[in-house]
Amino acid sequence: MLIVADLPSSNAGIELQVGPFSGRETFRQNVRTLLGMAAVQEWPVLILSDPDFSDWPLDETAVVQSLSGWSRRGRSITLLASSYAMVQSHHARFVEWRRRWDHIIHCRRLGELGRPDELAAVPSVIWTPDWVLHRTSLEKCLGLCTQSAVRRAELRESIDNCLKQSAPGFAASVLGL
Repeated sequence: MLIVADLPSSNAGIELQVGPFSGRETFRQNVRTLLGMAAVQEWPVLILSDPDFSDWPLDETAVVQSLSGWSRRGRSITLLASSYAMVQSHHARFVEWRRRWDHIIHCRRLGELGRPDELAAVPSVIWTPDWVLHRTSLEKCLGLCTQSAVRRAELRESIDNCLKQSAPGFAASVLGL
């Protein structure tokens, strides 16, 4: 089922699937759409969580433009991953955006890099105050998009538990000699 979000006329037609989704391209399109809605809806907080963000369209110009449109005073974004190696090697536009907006971005890494149990522990989620996109199977790329307050609260609790066990990761710059 697709719904048309209640957006200003300049963004009319932005559609976000509500309910289950299946497939990598559907997942990627939902990520694009949800991040596009972030600026329009003026959500103050975003959380992006994934073991390594390998399937995410973070290097696309439109995604980075959506994040730039969202990035205003009073906003914050938290990223949680087991490893940021894929982001750093395959998502150059996002890495540059991350450098520019370092003051609103909190990047966290859960546990030791590369341990399979920790990869499984990091949920694949975009959490917002109004929506959640949750990928429940990384291999099959199955998941759910919902506005359910109960589901948002459950996922936020799961993410918060991961964040409590995490450490800083994915620095905006590397200082050295």
